[in-house]
Parts: sequence; C-alpha cells; structure tokens
Amino acid sequence: MATTISGSMKRPEPQALAGTVEALAARFGNRLITSQAVREQHAHTTTWLPTQPPDAVVMAQETADIQDVVRICAKHRVPVIAFGTGTSLEGQVNAPAGGVCIDLRDMNRILEVHAEDLDCVIQPGVTRKALNEHLRDQGLFFPIDPGADASLGGMASTRASGTNAVRYGTMRDNVLALKVVRGDGEIITTGTRAKKSSAGYDLTHLFVGAEGTLGIISELTMKLRGIPETIAAAACSFETVRGACQATILAIQIGIPLARIELLNAEQVRACNAYSKLTLPETPLLLLEFHGSEVEVAEQSRNFSEIAKECGGGDFTWTTKPEDRTKLWQARHDAYWSVKALRPGAGVVATDVCVPISRLADCVTETEDDLKRLNLLSPIVGHVGDGNFHCSLVCDVDNKEEMARGEDFMHRLVERAQSMGGTCTGEHGIGQGKQKYLEAELGPEAIDAMRALKQALDPQNIFNPGKIVPAN
Repeated sequence: MATTISGSMKRPEPQALAGTVEALAARFGNRLITSQAVREQHAHTTTWLPTQPPDAVVMAQETADIQDVVRICAKHRVPVIAFGTGTSLEGQVNAPAGGVCIDLRDMNRILEVHAEDLDCVIQPGVTRKALNEHLRDQGLFFPIDPGADASLGGMASTRASGTNAVRYGTMRDNVLALKVVRGDGEIITTGTRAKKSSAGYDLTHLFVGAEGTLGIISELTMKLRGIPETIAAAACSFETVRGACQATILAIQIGIPLARIELLNAEQVRACNAYSKLTLPETPLLLLEFHGSEVEVAEQSRNFSEIAKECGGGDFTWTTKPEDRTKLWQARHDAYWSVKALRPGAGVVATDVCVPISRLADCVTETEDDLKRLNLLSPIVGHVGDGNFHCSLVCDVDNKEEMARGEDFMHRLVERAQSMGGTCTGEHGIGQGKQKYLEAELGPEAIDAMRALKQALDPQNIFNPGKIVPAN
C-alpha cells in the first residue's frame, strides 16, 4: 500500500518509483542524480519547514527533457517538482510525497530580444541578473528585483515582485506569454508577443503564481523597459515608523512616480549598519529611487523632500553616483544576512504580509508592539509603496518555547493583515507554509474553484502536490 502523507497525497508504490527511475536513467544517463546530498539540496528551504527531498533529480537542458520527465512520471503517477534556484521561502520546492525534481538551471538561454518592441523570449532557468547583463548594451533592463538572483521561471511561478514593484509592477504585470508543459507532456501556449489580447481565457496569468502545481513553464515572453536616463537613490530618516509610512502614502497619493521606496525600521537599520558598514541614523528609514530625465529626477526628489519634512523626516540625501546607489541597495538586499549576523547560530524566518497602504502604518506599528510583548527579535523591511512588508524573525530553532512564541507572532501577523483588508502574503507565495490561511482570506468557494482547476489540468496530482491548495 502507498503511504499517505497528507490528505490525498500518497507516496508512489515502490515498484512505480523503481520503474520511473529506471526509465529516467535510460533516457538521461548521468543527468539523473539520486545521491542524498543533491536530493537534499533540491528541497532546501529558508523557512523552518522540514526539508522533504525528492527521490531523484533530473538536470533538464531543453523543453523535450521536461516533456519526457512528465510523460514518464505521469505513466507511473509519480510527483514532479520544478526547481529554479531554490530561493522560494514557503517550502515550494519540498517534495512531501517524494517524486522527481526537474532542475531547470541549464535551461538558461535568452532565445530572442526584440528591442524595438521592448520584449524578450527566454528559457525558465535564466536569472534576472544574467538577463540584465545581456540587455545592458541595448539600453534595456528587466525591472523586477526580488533581491535574490532568482530564475525568471521561478519568479513567474511564485508571482514574485520586489523593490521596483511600486513603479513597474510584479511578475503578473510583466509576463506576456508562456509555454507550459501539461500533464500529458504536451505544450500549452498561453499568449503571443502582442501587448494586449482579448483572445479567450487569460491562461498566462493562471500559470503565473501557480507555483508549478498546474504545469511546468518551459518558455517565457517578458516585457522589458528602457534604462532610465538618470537614476537617483535617496535616504531619509524619520522619528517614527508611522511618519515614514505617512510620507509614503502622501507621495503616492499626489502621484510622485517613485521607482522604489523601502522602509527599514530602527532594528533593521542597526543590523544593516553593522553588516554593511554604513553610518545611517538608527531610526526608521526610507530608501528611495527615482527614474527619469535629469530634470524629472531632480523634481521628484525635491517634491518628496517636502513631504518628508511634513511627516517628521530628517535630512534628505540623494545621489546619482552608481557606486553610491549600489552600496545603498546592496545593503538593503543583504538585509537577511545582516539579521542573521545579529544572533549567530539562530535561525531566521522571513515572512511577509501586504495591506492597503492606508492601513500600512497601523499594521507595522501594531506588529512592532506585538514583537515587544512577545519578547521577540524581528527587524522589519517593507516595499511600502505597495503596502507589503517583511519580518525577519530570529529564533533558536531548538528552543520549543521560543519557537512557540515565534509561531504565535506569525499567526497574529497574518490575522492582523487579513483583518485590515490585506493578504497573508504579498510576494512569498503560499507553498506549504501559508496554506492554512488561504480559506480565511478567500473563502471556501475560491478554494473549491482552485481544486477544480487543479483537477482539470492535473488530474493525477503529479505537479508539485501538497502546495497552495489545502488537502480535503
């Protein structure tokens, strides 16, 4: 008998798994890997969810490889999990029912760049840094920046966003079309390079954010942007988190075209100063970036400076020097490592919520109060232009009492955001870690609709089972 993992998830029968591995070995040779170390690497998670490795890993090099893995696994009803760079945060790459992981890192070719149309066609293993390096000489860039050098296929699968989302949107807004391998190994084409379409169901955005549960992305058509003439970075300290949030709200309401606006609370600024060797005032801080012509950037900076003063902001400093901008934003991107350095040996769990920006100040300040009450350390950073913020919770994972307080905090954080009209996750996704909050947020009818879609597109439940939709 198969071993039940949770709900309808079952490990494949031993003979089915053996048949799958034998067929994959015949097809892929040494590109099929079954060593314990490699399997564990492909289930690594940066949360405190337990690692659940697959039974085998296949290194895919082309679309036909994905198709053949899916066909072999479908024949034996063995799970298939897609893997990009492993930077997801809610257990998306775990294999709770075992199965085969398809590693897409070698599918890293940029197939077409249409500079005149501001789009490109790429394979799913292309990372955002590699794409932007390739595009730089053509005066183009891809704007979505989640911090990690994630693969574009993984970013589409988790509907990623990041520091530039306030101006350029999320992955949802920047994917024009996909090619997806479905459960029988055939290819679904979801759209074209046209900038808009009314042709049928919006299949592209069905697969963006599906976390590999409905099919495996084998090709992406992405929007591109022109590199701005002038880019200026700025830093502005505030007396309170509420003042920083209010400045953000006012700037957006009057239409200042911010490219990035990031909040760091006082604890996060202290961590960044220590780790990145900065000398920022250790009070709540906004990091900003403005894009446009030299005149536009100067005007945007001046207008925001006036708003900041009204909201208790201090000196407003900005620079257009690339090396200064890079140092400032690298410190922001290194926030996780700066927090980890605060308490060597402890675990760091990153979690996020998102609320309407009118409730942002309330949500952040209540969250800080909750941390004090529970005696927990969790610096806060936020993409505050769209109401999204992150807590980096530092806990001794071997201390049951501290872990219990940490889990209580995260539960209360989600409930707080949902009660304010927000969501349990702005960009980390659901995976395994946030399944339990989905029904309260969307209602049982929405969950039933998701189950129906899953059943229609993946009737054998082989694509990344145990993610997003809670088990019946």
